[in-house]
Amino acid sequence: MMPSFFIAHGAPSLVVEDHAYTDFLKNFAAHIPKPKAIVLFSAHWEQSIQTVSAVESYSTIYDFRGFQEELYRMTYPAAGDRLLSGQIQSLFTKHGIPCVMDGERGLDHGAWAVLKLIYPDADIPVVALSVNRYLTNEQQYEIGKALSALREQDVLIIGSGGTVHNLRQVKRNSAGIEDWAVTFDNWLQNKLETWDVEALFQYDKLAPYAQEAIPTNEHFIPLLLAMGAGDANRRAELLHRSYQWGNLSLSCWQFN
Repeated sequence: MMPSFFIAHGAPSLVVEDHAYTDFLKNFAAHIPKPKAIVLFSAHWEQSIQTVSAVESYSTIYDFRGFQEELYRMTYPAAGDRLLSGQIQSLFTKHGIPCVMDGERGLDHGAWAVLKLIYPDADIPVVALSVNRYLTNEQQYEIGKALSALREQDVLIIGSGGTVHNLRQVKRNSAGIEDWAVTFDNWLQNKLETWDVEALFQYDKLAPYAQEAIPTNEHFIPLLLAMGAGDANRRAELLHRSYQWGNLSLSCWQFN
């Protein structure tokens, strides 16, 4: 069965950076079977109702400002998979999750910057999915869980976000890592490895430095979605964790 993954996407510049995390992502595909398709939840596609992309091929969205000019020339012309989109719609309906289809939107940088490092040839069909910050954490988990059957079909499920993602706190010239960011991530690691969903669903009240790490929850939601997709076996493994700019967490979790 294909694992599901949470992958931090950092800043848009991740795709042109050179460090331990980008090396990890460039070697990621060598350690799992080649998927038949990729289903990806991006923190940068927010909708009030669960939305499923149903496009023939994707345009590239440049949803950022002030970064290197070369980023605005990059493309990731992945194909969609409308049959898979329809299957996802059916799974959501079966589990009582309202959803709509979208036949126009391209891939935002939360999707294409990560995918370009992992699968640079853009030769695997992609179905992009939105996130909704106004649902409960339990509901987020259930959305991921509803798609868990896709893993048996060699479909790769990815949640793209960030566990410590507070752009007001980053220090671009910092060489060190701030203790509060590590403390939050260590708490998170313990709860994920023990699959303590009760604590995770209340992370904003229980985790140390939760407000500093996650001032708004849209980047944390993809972690719960990917975790929910791994509910059947409930095994979590931290594959990589590093930091940049003092506290921006770059991590990858595997759920199988």
